[in-house]
Amino acid sequence: MTIRSTPFAITLAVAGMVPGVPAAETDTPDSLEILVSKPVTGEASRLSASAMTPEPVSKLQENTAVSLSRMGGRGLDPVVHGQSQERVDVLLDGIRVEGACPNRMDPPTSRLSTSLPQTLQVVTTNRTLRWGPVTGGQVSATTAAPDFDDRLTTGHLTIGGSDNGDGTLVNASAAAGDDQAWVRLAGGHDEASDYEDGDGERVRSAYENTEGRLDGFWQADSGLMFRALVSRQEERDVKFAGAGMDAPKTDTDLYRLETGAPVANGQWRLMAWQADVDHVMDNFSLRPATMEMQTLSETRVQGVRLTLDQSPDIYTEWATGIDFESTNWDAARYGGMSLAMVNALMWPDVERERIGVFVERFHQLTPDLKAGAGVRYDRVEMEAQKADVPFAGTSAAEIYLQQYGTTATDVRDDNVSGFVDGELRLNTYNRLKATASYSVRSPGVSERYIASWSPMPGKRWIGNPGLDTEKHKKLELSLVGNADDWTWQPAIWVDQVDDFVYRTKADDGASVHRNIDARLMGADLALGWSNGRWSTSGSLSLVRGENRDDDRSLPQIPPLQYTQTLGWRYQGHTVEAQWMLARRQERVDVESGLDAGTSPGHGIVNLTGTHPLRDNLSLSWSLDNLFDKTWAAHVSRANTDPFNPDAVRVNEPGRTLRAALTASW
Repeated sequence: MTIRSTPFAITLAVAGMVPGVPAAETDTPDSLEILVSKPVTGEASRLSASAMTPEPVSKLQENTAVSLSRMGGRGLDPVVHGQSQERVDVLLDGIRVEGACPNRMDPPTSRLSTSLPQTLQVVTTNRTLRWGPVTGGQVSATTAAPDFDDRLTTGHLTIGGSDNGDGTLVNASAAAGDDQAWVRLAGGHDEASDYEDGDGERVRSAYENTEGRLDGFWQADSGLMFRALVSRQEERDVKFAGAGMDAPKTDTDLYRLETGAPVANGQWRLMAWQADVDHVMDNFSLRPATMEMQTLSETRVQGVRLTLDQSPDIYTEWATGIDFESTNWDAARYGGMSLAMVNALMWPDVERERIGVFVERFHQLTPDLKAGAGVRYDRVEMEAQKADVPFAGTSAAEIYLQQYGTTATDVRDDNVSGFVDGELRLNTYNRLKATASYSVRSPGVSERYIASWSPMPGKRWIGNPGLDTEKHKKLELSLVGNADDWTWQPAIWVDQVDDFVYRTKADDGASVHRNIDARLMGADLALGWSNGRWSTSGSLSLVRGENRDDDRSLPQIPPLQYTQTLGWRYQGHTVEAQWMLARRQERVDVESGLDAGTSPGHGIVNLTGTHPLRDNLSLSWSLDNLFDKTWAAHVSRANTDPFNPDAVRVNEPGRTLRAALTASW
């Protein structure tokens, strides 16, 4: 494939602001975390750089500890240290969100804002329990408050695009006020047609995405504050090469209200939120079909969290809090004449209520040693309210009984999680960090209750209400150091999992879930150098996952990955080359149905640049997959695209040129 001569839009942005969450919700003790999106000097540059990513979650790929599973043009699903889906929590400015598609066409990360840039962090172990225990990973997206810089208004306008898939985007924002009180309106639209892979083959990946949001903030002289957010996202005609259906419609509404004030030697915060997602997927709106089917699904999340943070002296910090969350999933698949017959209750009106309480404390024991510990209790209750409702001559309850011999569909889990950690300064240049944690996870809605029924066993997917909770016993060690122009951070970790929820194939070919004992372990290495003008960095990640019951590999484990960068900066101009390498992965679990087989290694070169043109105006560009390689991430979905039958997995885009022009006021 060559760069197309088709004109594409250049991005114009008028910016000077990014959105935000309160410091109390984001300023946690130093943690073993991956800061994925790097700070960019100047708001215009940050806004322009954000236009270089077709989907905000793709920024996570900058770190080798994170892989992205692709099914189409949108809906990239992160895999952190070999764990994904229900084991990776997603927080959007403190809001926990869920998807509404049983097949994960809309993972929670697809709700990241495209109209305002966000800082993404991936936490791999427990260093705070205020948002719940971390089992595989936790993705946190933080947007900053507007930066008025002694002005009454600030805002931006962005127009841009790419050549591969003829992508276009436009987004804008406007804010008025000051640091004590402000209101902001933001929105955007981006769309693309099917892109081509390195062989010039078309990949089903077209989409349209529209977002609008209104947020505001007010703070009194006493410190009492209020913050509110209302947003809506509409996704239309999203195609998926890795699924038998597409998503013609997905609507997401988010609401958040927060208040807080100083108290004693700290502050209290109260946040309430609601997230509503309505999703439609079918096999006929965007592709030909001989037997039409459609799934209508919805998810409703409501939550409230109260936290208290205190620092009684310069050596001690402690926090406590309580939260409640109610989530409902409902999904039905229709077929037959006029789509009038329900042939499966994919999610039989599942209700989950979760209440949790935590307490944690951190203390500077000596000038060189800091220690901390925390404990959390969660009570989780789940119920399939339509388990006995008949469909296609059966019911969800009958399916569970037939497959697992279980009749109980109501579940209550009492989960206790905790951690201890420490940080020791070894010398002027090095700090040793260690964290030991015990985290308990209740199985997710699909793992326990999905009832995707078919007369053909090989097309069934059946949840297991009798699953036990997962227990993760994890130890993580890292050495953080810097000297002169160098920085380094090697880390090793091991995660022993009792009752790991394992999806595999039954003897008749149906997809089922059962508990096994598993072990995951790995190592990460980051090394960087910079003299202010030139910089280079390298990062490596290795993961090994073992199914200890069946003595074979776990599925969806990424291969050895390495990324090398070389950057140059001068008077605001930046150019960076990135080389992404992955080794061949032969440790697979084909019998589970989740791995499409072994995968070849790959080496991909990407180029990016940012250039100031004048005050508050800069140009950014990227040239992804410079040498037009045909490749796919090992963890991506198996390809089902009839237009590209030779692909094993959903292939990544071939050479793609993007550009963005950013102006600000």
